[in-house]
Parts: sequence; structure tokens; C-alpha cells
Amino acid sequence: MAAKKMAAKQNVTISAPNLKTAEFEIEGTDPLVIHRVSAKLQNEFLQKIVKGSTPKGKAKHAAADPDAICEAAKYVGMTDGVKWDGFNAASIRCAMISACRLANFKMTLAKLSLFTVADGRDIYNPMYHLVRIRGKCSRSEIMGRTSTGKAMLVIRPMYYPWDATLRLRYDADQFQLQDIANLLLRVGCQVGIGEGRPDSKNSAGMNWGLFTIKEG
Repeated sequence: MAAKKMAAKQNVTISAPNLKTAEFEIEGTDPLVIHRVSAKLQNEFLQKIVKGSTPKGKAKHAAADPDAICEAAKYVGMTDGVKWDGFNAASIRCAMISACRLANFKMTLAKLSLFTVADGRDIYNPMYHLVRIRGKCSRSEIMGRTSTGKAMLVIRPMYYPWDATLRLRYDADQFQLQDIANLLLRVGCQVGIGEGRPDSKNSAGMNWGLFTIKEG
């Protein structure tokens, strides 16, 4: 009778997540240039969806304030009522996943094992998680080209010098702490973050968005 009351033996083959968090202080060795799609441009695309588009003649460019363009390209967070500039937290995660190619580690596993702990959310669009940038912003102006090859002046917020505190959550069954540190070092000197990074999908980059890990 006692045997019937005994619970059936369970064979557990999947271990619970072994997640740990590591904190790193990084310092930019090159300018960090940010490009956030402006709310105005998003609204223009929304209106095209809602109202449709009609053929027009030669488009005329409206006058624009360069400082306003620069401000619109920023990510802005807020803590205790104080605004601060940031970069998309996902950029560090994506860069570390990309750097796995250099270490012959499966990127598919890294996608499930590496996460950035954000300092806050963007005040204009809470979908964006941000890492706070410590550094003064200046206006970057550089010549570029549209997808059709037409020359244009590209205005972006740029930070240099800059630094930040990174908190990375990782699967300790996949990575050791030294693995995370070494992967982040590769991001800092080979992959980069933001506009003009060496790992840019559109070009070989401008050597921007590189950094090092501060000692101590």
C-alpha cells in the first residue's frame, strides 16, 4: 500500500538557467556616433501607410535646423527627473554576438546566452532600452550618399571623449567570466557600436564606436 502512495520518480534532464551578471567600465578610444530614426520620419512613413502616396514632381527640400536634426537623432533616457543621452542597449548584445565569429563560437547559442542590462528606457519610445553615455555631445557633420548615390550632408550626435558602465547578463553554463571580458574586448577593438563602426552592414566603417575596458 505504501508503494502505491510513493510519487513516481522523475528524471530531470534540463537544468535551471545559470545566469550571472558582470559589470564593466568601458572608455571610448574613438568617437561614438549615434543615429536614431527621428519621430518626424517615422510619422511620415505612417502617413504614407494611412493615406497612401501620390506621384509628385521634383521634391523640394524644406529648410531645417541642423541642431534640431542632431537632437532628433539622439536616444534620451531619464533618471529621477534628469535627462541623459544614451545608446541602444541592443547594440552591445548584437556586437558581442557578431564577435563570436572571431572566436568560432556558435552565434545561435550566443543569442540565447548574452543580454545587456539597461540603465533605462528612451523617453520618446520606451521600446528602446538604453545604456547611459558619459560624455559631452557635439554635432558631427560628414558628407555621405543616399541609396541612389546622391551626395548629402549627414548630421549626427557625436560623443568624444566618452565612457559608460556596462552590465552584462550571461549564461554561465555557456560562458566563463573571462570569456565575456575577452568577447567585449573584441567588440571594443574589432566590431564597434553605433554609426561608422568597423562591423557596419553598409560599409567598412569609419573606425568609430571603438572602446577599451578600463583597468581595475
